Amino acid sequence: MKFSILIADDEKNIRTGLKQALEGEGYNIYLAANGAEALTIVKKDKIDIVITDLKMPEMSGEELLKKINKDYKGIPVIMLTGHGTVENAVQAMREGAYDFITKPLNLDHLFLIVKRALSNRQLQMQHKALQEEVDKIKNRNKYLNLIGKSSVMKKVVETIDQVAATKASVLITGESGVGKEVVSDVIHNLSDRKDKPFIKVHCAALSESLLESELFGHEKGAFTGAIARKKGRFELADKGTIFLDEIGEINQSLQVKLLRVLQEKTFERVGGEEEITVDVRIISATNKNLEKEVEKGNFREDLYYRLNVVNLHIPPLRERQEDIPLLIAYFLKEFSEENGKNIESIDAKAQAALSNYKWKGNIRELRNCIESAVVMTKNRIINYDDLPVSIKNESNVDNIIIKPGTPLSEVERIVITKTLTVLNGNKSKTADVLGIGRKTLHRKLDEYNIE
Repeated sequence: MKFSILIADDEKNIRTGLKQALEGEGYNIYLAANGAEALTIVKKDKIDIVITDLKMPEMSGEELLKKINKDYKGIPVIMLTGHGTVENAVQAMREGAYDFITKPLNLDHLFLIVKRALSNRQLQMQHKALQEEVDKIKNRNKYLNLIGKSSVMKKVVETIDQVAATKASVLITGESGVGKEVVSDVIHNLSDRKDKPFIKVHCAALSESLLESELFGHEKGAFTGAIARKKGRFELADKGTIFLDEIGEINQSLQVKLLRVLQEKTFERVGGEEEITVDVRIISATNKNLEKEVEKGNFREDLYYRLNVVNLHIPPLRERQEDIPLLIAYFLKEFSEENGKNIESIDAKAQAALSNYKWKGNIRELRNCIESAVVMTKNRIINYDDLPVSIKNESNVDNIIIKPGTPLSEVERIVITKTLTVLNGNKSKTADVLGIGRKTLHRKLDEYNIE
């Protein structure tokens, strides 16, 4: 991607000198002699950054800054100023300028500021594109908060489309935190029962005696504390759907009663004799391997096959890494709004750390990580230092082993190779993280024969 820079200065020598210097760095350059001319160019051409003198005829750099911030928000503006007007430049920073440089110009310093500004601009554009993609997914959604575009998630969505409108029991499997409950929400909302009750039961959260009462209800006096008849979750879910989370935790006696509901659609309340008939679709979920639990004798085989009419496996986050940027964008927006912050994006190093992390806690852990980063950051762009310590310790972004006595050229080759690998071959991000120009990176890749 070739960035476009607009230089606005009423001194021709400065304009042309900067043009030659920046073109040598690989940028497209536009020139303007004053603010009004610069604004015309911004209106008709795609400009990524503006470098403008503070004092110009017709329209000053300060006026140009105000108009760009109002109508073309996101384009960084770097102010050029003489020593006598530094205070004005500082005021311009308060009004939204990205940075200011005093004349006579130090080109190396200018190149560094331009590089940083464009890096932030690129991050903002990438984040905006990701956010638009998330919004598209949600708008055609049907699929609620099921965010992802990886091949494995596409298969999950295809399976949901096939089974949602049926009456088949669905067993959702997958590690803790992958989003099994979200999938159950989607299935119910796409089914013919979407306007009927959707009752959720977290089986592991209740003791055995309480769980039986919760599922099937009880009669008055059935046990100590049963002061009135109570309808159970199955009765409340009649004509709708019941979601049994962590189904692998229920005991053998409850398994028998649950099997009867699946086979005959009937049950009795605890302490009761009245036979109750219900029409309930069952969606269950587990992070256990129920086949192994059957082999061990912990789970009834006949119940397993009744629950597992359709198996929907949700892959762990480490197997769908291309979904991580989408999920990050989604959670950034959620927690920025929730905490009254305007977080624009996440920098390349932080993005690399999140992509390289193993996510044992899956989406739930990623969600908590982004919430923490949003709360803790003092900036509009989340950087590596804003991430939780656990992520930084295990992401391996900084872990490069260099033996004493390694030649400096080899050290440079190792660092470039490692950074490029962590960033999935993205050369622009690699140059940003290493603090070098793209032309320099390409020269180093050729020099060290790095593919």
